[in-house]
Amino acid sequence: MKLRTLLVLLLVLLVGSFMFTAPVFAKKKPSLDKWKPDFNPKGAKYKCIVSNVSTPGLVGVLAGFEIRDEVWKRTKGKVYVDFKPYSMLGGEVEVLNMVQMGAVQGMGVSSVASTNLGPRFGVVNLPFLVNSFDKVKKFASNKKLFNHFLMAMDHQGITGLDITGYGNYGWATTIPVRNIADAKKVKFRIAEAAVNQLSYRNWGFNPVSMPWPDVPVALKQGVITGLDHTLTVCNVTKKFEVAKYFTQINYAQGLFIWIFNKAWLSSLPSDIRKEFVASVHDVCAKSREKTQVEENTNIAKAKAAGVEFFKLSDADMATLKRQSQGTYEKYAPEINKNYPGDTYKPANYLKEVQDFLK
Repeated sequence: MKLRTLLVLLLVLLVGSFMFTAPVFAKKKPSLDKWKPDFNPKGAKYKCIVSNVSTPGLVGVLAGFEIRDEVWKRTKGKVYVDFKPYSMLGGEVEVLNMVQMGAVQGMGVSSVASTNLGPRFGVVNLPFLVNSFDKVKKFASNKKLFNHFLMAMDHQGITGLDITGYGNYGWATTIPVRNIADAKKVKFRIAEAAVNQLSYRNWGFNPVSMPWPDVPVALKQGVITGLDHTLTVCNVTKKFEVAKYFTQINYAQGLFIWIFNKAWLSSLPSDIRKEFVASVHDVCAKSREKTQVEENTNIAKAKAAGVEFFKLSDADMATLKRQSQGTYEKYAPEINKNYPGDTYKPANYLKEVQDFLK
């Protein structure tokens, strides 16, 4: 009897404890009121749910709402793009699977996560290749190379339409990182992407792969002491409140690739599909033009807030570039692989991109 009483008491205490602590763990859903459409979407014949992991405070993510409005206008209210930022539908890997199955029609997927279903997308993650605003613009201007890039998930039933950006990758850290030796002391959070993981191992650093939604708590608790990310993202998402230093190595450009379920896109009447695709292209082109201005603005804001900036020496940068060759050698076969649906079948796609961007 005493044992039963004790067990009941423990159960009461456990439930009571949960009632008091549950609100602490409850995740407040971000509001989208600021970006409500100025039209009533109920009359749309076709609905397209599109996900993104990040905040519309980034122009590259805001493009999702701009696509919504442009598609509505051009299709005369026949297609409603229901854009869901802030990881509302889950992490990137799980949403990729949802897009493939058709449960979600589209996604602005980060270039670092995109390789999970489209290894060819990894060409833009290779260190020091497509690593400036000018190179992104040049790459996108070459329709032969760029369209082949966008076909990376075609064999998975997914169509890539265009890209937007979120700036140059660097290191936001809780300790100053002035050189490679300093970087080796940092526990860097990196994306769940094989290309990035290999690059960090080749550099001799200490990477911790984790989903983006887990980063704020991990950074505050010291589970990680640095972020592999762009300055714009770090500033807009307030990571500089904890990480007070930023090392500008500009080894890659942050890109969102706007992908859509191929079967859903094909199911649209040809005239509506044409307007949908044109809307995405036009919005993305304008968004990319804004990204460099956005980065410069956020650099100024971060400096004003006391963030200290560093650059590695030429010798250290040369070391990172030399050590990156292992990443190129490892992923060249996957990036170069052609699939039955490809309209362009280069013998060595990676080399063509390298030669073009020299």
